Amino acid sequence: MVARGRTSRTGQPTLEEVAAHAGVGRGTVSRVINNSPRVRDTTRELVQRAIAELGYIPNRAARALAGSRTDAVALVIPETEKRFFAEPYFSDVLHGVGTGLADTEMQLLLTLVRTEKERARFLQYARAGRVDGVLLVSVHGSDPLPDLLAEMGLPTVLSGRRSAGEPVSYVDSDNVGGARSAVRHLAASGRRRIGTITGPLDMYVAQCRLGGYQEAVAGAGGAADPSWTAHGDFTEESGRRAMTELLARHPDLDAVFAASDVMAAGALHSLRAAGRRVPEDVAVVGFDDSPIARHTDPGLTSVRQPVEEMGRAMARVLLEGIDDPGAAAQHVVLPTELVRRASS
Repeated sequence: MVARGRTSRTGQPTLEEVAAHAGVGRGTVSRVINNSPRVRDTTRELVQRAIAELGYIPNRAARALAGSRTDAVALVIPETEKRFFAEPYFSDVLHGVGTGLADTEMQLLLTLVRTEKERARFLQYARAGRVDGVLLVSVHGSDPLPDLLAEMGLPTVLSGRRSAGEPVSYVDSDNVGGARSAVRHLAASGRRRIGTITGPLDMYVAQCRLGGYQEAVAGAGGAADPSWTAHGDFTEESGRRAMTELLARHPDLDAVFAASDVMAAGALHSLRAAGRRVPEDVAVVGFDDSPIARHTDPGLTSVRQPVEEMGRAMARVLLEGIDDPGAAAQHVVLPTELVRRASS
């Protein structure tokens, strides 16, 4: 507990000290500083009074006085244009981030980083002080960009994480629990020969969804035989190919869990081509509950992850990190929900 009115070693009061002085949480102070509408007027007045009494200067304001604030953040996506425009996940994250920044003065800059050259160019741009913070989406396990940004001291928030021990701030969904609920639903409906189509396993999100599938299969009394797993890369074409592989290995397969709706749509195409009826012969469940799930034939049962909410939370965590760069990393995991439709 910080003593009321005490200042930091630099002589300047900290965000935590303002929060203690006002009797509110640190996040509330940050929202007041960023003019968020999600603060009651009485609370806003308490915080503003504490700021005035302590003489607190928000980090962004201090940087502005020093002439170094940009009022810009970068949304970096290390994927190709084809994936960016094909997968609703990215547009939903972008919409959520935009909403989260709408009540601030921040400008959002969208950047695709597809090659090492483009990564180096972005790092040079960031080192030049062109942005106040970075949001990273779809990061693979071997990507050094989050660590390089952290070494620069630039506030950074990931959508998802690279490992269970991710040190950088992130916002994620319950991928293990979501996959587990999908497979339990299939098992509860009488399906016993359940395969899965994974995402790229150099991404922690894909590892978690595979882990949830394996847990549920084991819980239903089965064995996680590798032959019931086919590998995809979150694209529709990989879903088609993986579904064809599973049918060739196990013609008696009666259900499949795909780690994304896009791959599930590809699986549906292969099942039709093979003369299999959905859900009569093979039940299908996807992940994301994107618009694709509502427009497939039949409608796709899918695990909903709150992607727009994740984008809003990313913006909030980043703004708090910009205002208080010395604060500990924040790790936020949002719940998932199974949405049932005609495919299962």
